Amino acid sequence: MSEKGNKKTNAARMLDQMKISYGLVPYEVDENDLGAAHIARQLGQPIERLFKTLVLRGDRTGLFVCVIPGAEEVDLKKAAKVTGNKKVEMIHVKELLPLTGYIRGGCSPIGMKKPLPTWFHETVMNHDTVYCSAGQRGLQFRLAPADLLRAAKGRLADLTV
Repeated sequence: MSEKGNKKTNAARMLDQMKISYGLVPYEVDENDLGAAHIARQLGQPIERLFKTLVLRGDRTGLFVCVIPGAEEVDLKKAAKVTGNKKVEMIHVKELLPLTGYIRGGCSPIGMKKPLPTWFHETVMNHDTVYCSAGQRGLQFRLAPADLLRAAKGRLADLTV
């Protein structure tokens, strides 16, 4: 379960309830650089193992989540097709907290205020373990991709440019 000395987040409590094994891995937050590359350097991990959580809005289906590799960019056309929308867009940062309960740089695909349809980029399955936000800045989960998908009720798709 969690590693010693770290405070549990709602997302971590959800993983505990599901009996999913994970590590809580802290890192130093830089308010001027909340990007995945900074976090990967802090963790000493290749950026391909670090996945970021993006919240989008579709013209037909409403809100949904894309979880993609840290160095990649979401392809809005692919995301629209996969989710059954004609057009999708990223939500505004100011909407993130009220809609998900998370802030930029601390958005986890697990434990949002309301569960949202979630798609993971298919490369998530290329790794034994991956990293994603544990629900607050300065804290990442390390867990098996299959467990992450199960916890987020996620599906796999090609989502990047």
